[in-house]
Amino acid sequence: MTTEAKQKTVEGSVSVANGVAESSSSKPMIRIIMADSQAIYRVGMRKVFAAEIDIQVVAQVDSLANLQTSIPHHPADVLVMEGNLLAGKANAIPDILRHAPELKIIVQATSTDEAHTVELYRRGVRGIIPRSISPDLLVKCVRKIAAGETWIDNQSVTWVIEAYRTQASALTSPKNQPRLSPKELAIINCITQGKRNKEIAYQLGTSEQVIKNYLRKIYDKLGVSDRLELALYCLHHQIHTKGLEADPRASIEASLGETAKL
Repeated sequence: MTTEAKQKTVEGSVSVANGVAESSSSKPMIRIIMADSQAIYRVGMRKVFAAEIDIQVVAQVDSLANLQTSIPHHPADVLVMEGNLLAGKANAIPDILRHAPELKIIVQATSTDEAHTVELYRRGVRGIIPRSISPDLLVKCVRKIAAGETWIDNQSVTWVIEAYRTQASALTSPKNQPRLSPKELAIINCITQGKRNKEIAYQLGTSEQVIKNYLRKIYDKLGVSDRLELALYCLHHQIHTKGLEADPRASIEASLGETAKL
């Protein structure tokens, strides 16, 4: 039976039988939910993804309300959604991630500006792409984000860095640097080099949960609220071990990917 034969339309959403995507490919199957108010975009993207053996659309919806209803019934790895669905709904992204913490979100935007871009990444979006993106780039973006990476262009990186640098500069710097333990400094070093929680845990011989616990203590000591703020604060104040060179772009990209988790 073909994949198309297994699919059926139910009240505006298209789903795979039993919610399970199958493939003869050795690649892990990437399950996608498409949320777009315009049928022509849903049809177009569906055709693009149908040509890829490792990508399967498990549901498609035309509104934020239908998306929230669909998510519990259609487990997915990536959500590709129209940016206009978020208009006037500041908490939409956090709400989605509360119900599906492992879901990676890509927003298709008709236009971008500094404030909106920074806010989307900070709330947990993994990538922002234009509506006019080419099919090849769309597929590449989905695969990279499904693999845990962040899709961010140079302009957006600059906006994010400047926004957090301004915030870090506004923080009142104590006359003496906060007292940080050797373990805390080691974790900060890893963050400024662009390493993720799992990599830090492996390097330090501990668990991800222990790293998260340390990060919360570090946040309190430095007066920052999230991982990205921590990375930029430390880069700004040069809190890292001598002899280890910080990688600003890598630390920003890694922090964006981990911010939704902690």
